[in-house]
Order: sequence, then structure tokens, then C-alpha cells
Amino acid sequence: MKHIIILGDGMADHPVKRLGNKTLLQYAQTPYMDLLAKKGKTGRLITVPDGFYPGSEVANTAIMGYDLNQVYEGRGPLEAASIGYDMKPEDMAMRCNFIYIDNGKIITHNGGNLQTKDGDVLIKYLNQKLGNDHVLFMTGTQYRHLLVIKYGSKHLVCAPPHDHPDEAWRPLLIQPEKGWENVHEPIKGTDKTRMSAKETADLLNDLILKSQKLLAEHPYNLKRKAANERQANSIWPWGGGYHPKMKTLMQLYPEIKTGSVISAVDLIRGIGHYAGLDIIKVPGATGLANTNYEGKAQAAIDALKKQDFVYLHLEATDEAGHDGNLDLKIKAIQFLDHRIVEPIYKEVSTWTEPVCIAVLPDHPTPVEIRTHVKEAVPFLIWYPGIEPDQVSQYDEVSCVNGGYGLLRLDEFMNTFMSYK
Repeated sequence: MKHIIILGDGMADHPVKRLGNKTLLQYAQTPYMDLLAKKGKTGRLITVPDGFYPGSEVANTAIMGYDLNQVYEGRGPLEAASIGYDMKPEDMAMRCNFIYIDNGKIITHNGGNLQTKDGDVLIKYLNQKLGNDHVLFMTGTQYRHLLVIKYGSKHLVCAPPHDHPDEAWRPLLIQPEKGWENVHEPIKGTDKTRMSAKETADLLNDLILKSQKLLAEHPYNLKRKAANERQANSIWPWGGGYHPKMKTLMQLYPEIKTGSVISAVDLIRGIGHYAGLDIIKVPGATGLANTNYEGKAQAAIDALKKQDFVYLHLEATDEAGHDGNLDLKIKAIQFLDHRIVEPIYKEVSTWTEPVCIAVLPDHPTPVEIRTHVKEAVPFLIWYPGIEPDQVSQYDEVSCVNGGYGLLRLDEFMNTFMSYK
């Protein structure tokens, strides 16, 4: 049996008064997710271990069956892997957002929906002005880029910008982690030590302030400002870590001989890289609601014809949640249903070799909160011949009564891969 996980990032939500106190999954028209729920089996999953922030890097890694206490190194190293940067022992890699600041507040975490070609220009500009033997800026995707600090400490308190919309940015500047302020951590395998956490935080905050001055003067932002449009007028580093140590999925699950990850997001590609999956990049995949759904669905079908396992990730629902855009998130959920789930289900249900399909989010990103929350998410599993439960709709409320009950962390992947 082959296996595919279809993941709608941040798709789960809370009841919304404007929708008659329904969640977005309850309100949206999702006939194919509902069909798979009715024909399959459902439940809820805790995707974030105790003591961890409910970020996509944590939740997706847990969904794949990894123990975060053993492998977690933050978001930066995963994105480094995705863009092809080979981390050295002395490196500390961080996600580096372009954000939009106005009147002393973080207005948006995405630099006004910055496009990759513009982000590339800006990140290269900053590397030219601020890069040196200890500081390296590298291009990622859209507003999501990479900052590497040579000999930097990962023991920092950072504020993911998507968690702080409309909040003052200065109180959110990077702080050293308590107890690590003046510690010079040894670098494994070398006779060298890292900067202290305080030295690293001071360096990063200085880069933030300098970036604001430089970006304000850049023609891209001057043009946007003149047009009264949101700008990419500050960097915001977070999610730092060292080179992670992860087994491949093939080592964890012998049933998987070959597999692929399909995503527009560097983070997910990075997880896939360390998991030993092929990274499939689909032309026109944007990570937004205008992504190439049909291309991603076809890429997943083509991969399943040749491989055992596919992890298909859609980011649009999460971005709409962070923007607080109710209508867009509903539309993105419906797009996922009829432009991803429908064609994949219709295709694989005709195959001689059965395919097991799972659909779930990694975490909720409620539109009225605009940030991730640490709550169980609904999931469904279907394959030809599975004994269904009594649930007939796929949503946060219905799946409470699902046959799987409440699973935790790697229990999902262990259950999913047990169907052979």
C-alpha cells in the first residue's frame, strides 16, 4: 500500500460568530474531505509536544513521526537545508523574515506579501551592506529568507513575527535565554567556542536596526511607500539552531522505501530533506491562495506512481489565518478540497495498488486570533476497505467522535504506516 499525507497548514480554526458559530471547516463546502471522512476513519491529533511552541516546524516534524526532544533545532536549519546551504559546525542558522513596520508596530509578517524576485534583490542588498565573516544573508522564498551567524548561540528568546501582528516591535527584540547570557558554548568536534547568547542577541538586534535604515532607502520600498503600499522595511530573525541530527523516514519506517515532499515553503522542504525525501518543486506554487493547485495535485499523483510515500503541503490556509482574512481562508479550504483532495482521490481510487490517504492540518491558525494555537487538530484516514466510523463530516467538532479518538504525536504516523 502506498501512502499520501495531504496537509492544509493552519487549516483548523475556532467557531466564528459571523458564521453562526461554526468553524471554517464546518462552514466551507468540502464534499471530498467529507466523503473521505464518511468512508474512512477520523480522530484528533495533538501535534505539539509539551514545552514546545506550536510552530509549523514543530508540528510537521511531529506528524512525520519524529521525537522533537531528540531532533529539534529550530526553523533556520531546516530552511538552510531547503535552499541548499550546507551548515558548518560553527553555524547558527535563523529564519529571516522581511516584515512591514509602521508607527512602531509590526503590521504584517510577510513584508506586504513580498515576492521572491523582490526578496532576492533586498536580501542581496543587505548581504552586501551588512554581511561579513560572521554574518551571511541568503535568499529563500518570498518573505522567508536565511540568516547565518558564524559562532552564534542558539540560546535566544525570539518572537515569531506572525504571532505579534499590530504589536509594538521594540519590546519584541531578541533577548538571551536565561542562564545562557554569558556562556560560551563549546562547538562539538572542534576546539572553538560560540559567542555568548547576549553577544549574539546584541549582534542580531543591531542588524535589525541597521536593516530598517537601509531598507527605508531602497528603491523598492521608496516606490511602495509612494504608492501607499505595504513595504518590506525590516528584517526579523527567529527560529535559530545548529545542524540537526535526524534519521530518515526510511530508517524510522521500513515500509517507506522512497518518498517525496511537495511544498512551496522552504521549511517543509527542509524537513523533507532531512527525512530523506525527494523535494519536488512545482512551477507556480506560491504558498498563497493563488498557488498552482492542479500542478501540485498532479505532481503528487505522478510521485505516487513511482514512490511509496508523499507529503503534500499547502500553505494558503495558514497565510489567510495570519492575515485575519476569513473569506480567503474559507476559499483556500474549498480550493484544497476540490483542487487537491478531489483529483487525487478520484485518480488513486482506480489503481490496482491501494493508496492510503490522510488529510489534516498541522495546527490551528484562527482568523480572529491571527496566530498559531496549541490545540488538537482533526484528521481523517481512508484507504479501500477501511472500516469506517460513524463520522460523516470532516471538521473540528465532528472528529471529536472519531474512531481513533485522541492521538498524540508519533501515534498518528505509527497508525498511518501500519496500513500495509
